Amino acid sequence: MTERRAQGAAPDAFKRDLVAVIPHLRAFARGLCGRPDFADDLVQETMVRAWNARERFRPDTSMKAWTFVILRNAFLSEVRRNRFRGDYDEVAAERITAGGGGQEAPLHLADLHRALQKLPPERREAVLLVGAGGFSYEEAAQIAGCAVGTIKSRVARGRAALTRMTEGGEALGGVAGEGDAAGRIMADLAKVVAAG
Repeated sequence: MTERRAQGAAPDAFKRDLVAVIPHLRAFARGLCGRPDFADDLVQETMVRAWNARERFRPDTSMKAWTFVILRNAFLSEVRRNRFRGDYDEVAAERITAGGGGQEAPLHLADLHRALQKLPPERREAVLLVGAGGFSYEEAAQIAGCAVGTIKSRVARGRAALTRMTEGGEALGGVAGEGDAAGRIMADLAKVVAAG
């Protein structure tokens, strides 16, 4: 009887922990791919894969790190699959004709988002894991499947490139009105940082 109760509690704890990492997954996914719709699909795919692999999860490990690895692998698989397919974003196409307000803050956030998307994928991933995800260099290296020194180098180079692009105004011009999407992404990242 005691074994059955213990086994029944484990799925509830797993489910609770899995649900708790959803905001972190959303922020990481949005930072990786830059498109809210694609990010939401990645998070959903990650949740399904994590649920199906729940027997392989070790309770003494980090649910957040485990699910980030799953999300990263899903993202890389999708990128490989879509590398020959052209993207058409209907929402972005509609915004081209729309005029934005005169507020500067959303434009700065949009610049940061565009600069982040211009980074090579490895550097963007490292910056998001360490900067927004709050992972240590060691944890980020484990998630990315590389050496700690490599992660440190990618973060340093990524931050330097972001600084150069945002402060130097390096060809970041974009579409007016993109600040709304960037604001949502930055709000998600702020929630991740605040949550801990």
